[in-house]
Amino acid sequence: MTAEEATRIASLSNWNVRLLPLTATEITADHITPVEIPQHFATARTHPKTGATETLGVVGSDYHPVQNEEHAEFLNLLADESGAHFETAGSLKNGRQVFLTMKMPQSLTIGGHDKVDLYIAAFNSHDGGSAFRIVVTPIRVVCANTQRAAIQGARSSYVVRHTAGAKARIAQARSALGLTFRYAEAFEQSAQRMIQEEMTLNQLRSVVNELWPVKDSDSARTKSNQLQRLGAISHLFEQADTQAGIRGTRWAGYNALTEYANHVAPARGKTDADKMRARAERVISGAANDLMEKAFALTMV
Repeated sequence: MTAEEATRIASLSNWNVRLLPLTATEITADHITPVEIPQHFATARTHPKTGATETLGVVGSDYHPVQNEEHAEFLNLLADESGAHFETAGSLKNGRQVFLTMKMPQSLTIGGHDKVDLYIAAFNSHDGGSAFRIVVTPIRVVCANTQRAAIQGARSSYVVRHTAGAKARIAQARSALGLTFRYAEAFEQSAQRMIQEEMTLNQLRSVVNELWPVKDSDSARTKSNQLQRLGAISHLFEQADTQAGIRGTRWAGYNALTEYANHVAPARGKTDADKMRARAERVISGAANDLMEKAFALTMV
């Protein structure tokens, strides 16, 4: 798909994200008085299906919207250069967050048989909650496991603030993503070393205790949650089909941790669908990125 096709199919076209002035209402016994709120605006879009104006968030005067079309056009430029193709596109939280991803043409093979695909993903928010972000993320094919690794000397993300000049900095990100292949090479080298190194269950449990530290003074519920977490991660490491080809290695330990963080860790919601949606938002928002990067640092060799 082209950028235009991806945004059209995902209902991301013609939102016309814009700033609207804000007012407050003061109510007294005698009067209802509108009060202007200087230096603050509501972000709003035209709903793609109803055509109604829909507010998304409140931002300051230095906020400049990045339209979905600009978001997609940036990735179009990368597609032309790299041979990548659009894979997914959509919005979350009633239009507040938008994402597009492209799959790179080359993939990595760890240990001669464990396939890892590379994606470029671009995330944008229209509510002032986060910057425009472009990330390079590996996906381990057997479990669709998004992984974020902090590798020294290899850049995997680029951030653009929603301020004046944002469009120019998005263009600059294009050159920054020239580091994509260096990141892929560094990631593959680290993973190759990890798959050749054994890891015991006790070593993995030590990593879990460092990622989610529990003190003697913590509540019984906190300690019980840690035991459940240890049980879930131990199962992924020792018995889950997703680790079948790499079992017993530090690479398997790292993948068990990231699979837990993305797909197994508890998520809020009344129904299974709500919980699935919450997990998707966790991945797209990058809520577990710091944990996954720390997991990589603790399991790599």
